[in-house]
Amino acid sequence: MSGVVVQAAQPSSSQSADATPPARPEVELISRLRRHDLIRTFLHREVLAAQVASIPVPEDRFQAALDAHRQRHGLEGEEALRNHLRDRGLGPTDLRWQLELPMRIQSYCEEHFLPKAEARFLERKHQLDRVTYSLVRVRDAFLARELYLQILNGEASFAEVAAEHGEGPEKTTFGVIGPRPLSQGHPVLVEKLRSAEPGKVMEPFRIDDWWLVARLEELHSADFNPQIANQMASELFDDWINEEVTRKLRQQFAQAESNP
Repeated sequence: MSGVVVQAAQPSSSQSADATPPARPEVELISRLRRHDLIRTFLHREVLAAQVASIPVPEDRFQAALDAHRQRHGLEGEEALRNHLRDRGLGPTDLRWQLELPMRIQSYCEEHFLPKAEARFLERKHQLDRVTYSLVRVRDAFLARELYLQILNGEASFAEVAAEHGEGPEKTTFGVIGPRPLSQGHPVLVEKLRSAEPGKVMEPFRIDDWWLVARLEELHSADFNPQIANQMASELFDDWINEEVTRKLRQQFAQAESNP
């Protein structure tokens, strides 16, 4: 896809002998994609397709995917499938491509990025660890201290305190949060959870306008298993595609600027 510049409508040939010819269909398409801020999404799909297009998919795997698609959409019989495709503006080859694409991507990732997956995992492990913890947040420091002492001395459970006094989403979950990625929490909370002893109630600490009482229930350390390996390979592939898309877009922009 070459770089283009969106142009204003030109006069017809009857108006001027030097009139610019009508825009080519691909130029018009790109103009519309840009107008609706879809050019990056489109180019991302094009780059991905170019990389995986030559990867074969066994017929039995395609048929299994087609059967699953039929079942998922309640498509019994050829007429139902034809209507389904028509309503989505697709042809049979389009559907086949869409059903085979995840398998092509998986094969490509396994061949080109799986050997790099463990290094990626080691870089991202701290983001992949998951945690389960109990939490109650209030705005009053004295109340936070009182609730901490009640839990610590066994006068009330964390669930009771959170349900009665919690001022955040934990009120509806009896104080329990997770399992969730440890990296999703506030940096202050993440640091405390990383160094906490499971089952021990932490003294109240402040984050912004809140006073928190927390207890680490369990830290689920991420392991490098086949599922994680495939996830890391997929992330590496997606990173490569995004870099390639950015390179192409910048190249197009430079060409458009040099050819106003």
